[in-house]
Amino acid sequence: MIERRKFLIGAGTAVTTSVILSDSLLNKAAAQSTAGYQAFLKQTYQQAVQQGFNASIMKQALDWSVPNAKVIQLDRKQPEFTMTWAQYYQKVISPTKISQGKSSYRSLQNVLSKIWSQYQVDPRIVLGIWGIESAYGKHTGKFNVIDSLATLAFEGRRAKFFKSELMKALKILDNRDIAPAQMLGSYAGAMGQPQFMPSAYLQYAVDFSGTGQRNIWTNVPDVLASIANYLAKCGWKASEPWGQEVTIQGNLSQTQIGRKNVKTLGQWQALGVRRKNGSNFSNSSIQGAVIRPDGEGGQAFMVYHNFNVIRRYNPSDYYALAVGLLGDAVG
Repeated sequence: MIERRKFLIGAGTAVTTSVILSDSLLNKAAAQSTAGYQAFLKQTYQQAVQQGFNASIMKQALDWSVPNAKVIQLDRKQPEFTMTWAQYYQKVISPTKISQGKSSYRSLQNVLSKIWSQYQVDPRIVLGIWGIESAYGKHTGKFNVIDSLATLAFEGRRAKFFKSELMKALKILDNRDIAPAQMLGSYAGAMGQPQFMPSAYLQYAVDFSGTGQRNIWTNVPDVLASIANYLAKCGWKASEPWGQEVTIQGNLSQTQIGRKNVKTLGQWQALGVRRKNGSNFSNSSIQGAVIRPDGEGGQAFMVYHNFNVIRRYNPSDYYALAVGLLGDAVG
């Protein structure tokens, strides 16, 4: 009896000790992670200063940065994209979004006309991207971009990529286009109303308003011109549409279609492809490809060169279709 009592006391002590040790190990791990993060920030600061970035601005951007657990959680738990095209369309293009897009298109005619004149990019497509990316500037993300990128660079799945984007974000701050506290975006570092990554910002953002800063966060002309510049530099052809919905008369298998199966409209007509209303295409020599995102029985589209330019913004057929259709609806 005495021996059993000793055993129970020993077991209870072991459990308590285990809990204490477990908490101790967790605290130690957290302390090590924090120390490692601070060392990472110090190294980043030194690299930035060595590249000639303003030391005071770098200190301001990095000194108070802390690893953001929510960023890691979102990065590791990205949902599987299993929606059909019909489901995706219903999710991203609502009657409200179309109505707001029409209103924006009317009220911004002067700016859009100037953007068209300079970049020769369809302003309706610019509005389509703006609407899909941030609901015309309403949803731009509330994460501090430096915190997000530093967190992902320190312990994310693609550390090299995010470290490169972090250094580019610091370059933007060094250019004084925006203050560190105002540099907000998504958990993955996509910034402002057009949701540019820092690398895209440096390559495509423009100061259309002439303020001396490329402001994609609050300056709508800069936002829209930056989107247009992106598409222009990716090869937008002013004389061509992005695409159109079509009907398929007869049998056309999925193996015969897809973005890479390019034919003239005359050749597609011979295979039973027609405009949505069933009529022939007006110019049979133009080249395009047929896509049918939900397979046989679903919607079909003839897409042209500019469809692939939109995909340079986001490499998804669903995305490019949504941008094109929203643009058509608002303009």
